[in-house]
Amino acid sequence: MSARRIACPSPNHDARPDGARIDILVLHYTGMKTAQEALARLCDPAAKVSAHYTIDRAGTVYVHVPEERRAWHAGVSWWAGERNVNARSIGIELVNPGHEFGYVPFTDDQVSALIDLARGILSRHPIPPARVLGHSDVAPARKADPGELFPWACLADYGIGVWPKPAEPRGDFTQGLARYGYDPEAPLADVVTAFQRHFRPSCVNGIADDECAALLAGLLAL
Repeated sequence: MSARRIACPSPNHDARPDGARIDILVLHYTGMKTAQEALARLCDPAAKVSAHYTIDRAGTVYVHVPEERRAWHAGVSWWAGERNVNARSIGIELVNPGHEFGYVPFTDDQVSALIDLARGILSRHPIPPARVLGHSDVAPARKADPGELFPWACLADYGIGVWPKPAEPRGDFTQGLARYGYDPEAPLADVVTAFQRHFRPSCVNGIADDECAALLAGLLAL
């Protein structure tokens, strides 16, 4: 059964550049104390931020910006050479206080609603699994969301994103991160931390080790 949807339009959007393909999905947490605060900010013209959708803790989906329009969710960002991630992405916020206000696991209702919503988005747009990303992946020096409690492996079981199997590392780890898509100019510790939050959440310390190298090799082999 599809999650309940509520129109909650935001004025914070504009036209995508001519010829821009929608081929990235960026997942966020709201990082605010309550859903009400987050929804108010996403719809406040003075804030100049938005997303296409927000999913609250009960699994209700709030629709802010039409998918064909550019929402303002990623900010200063990079992925695989693209500096204007907003131009070619759809952004989904999940209500969670985040690391600043008491990070908690995402609810089953949220995850179920996200799976339903994301599968619909992926059916409408040519978004490869490896381009389903977290905010921290595209902005590792600034952002930590959706964080190490986000169920990436579960989503990958539904064809949303990827989950690596370890493989034999080949080549330089730092260069491999850039090959996968991470910003080569971002501080390495921040990039490794973002990688760990996404693909090795059991130990997030910003230190590249053999396990990280094996997981990255698995990703590059997909």
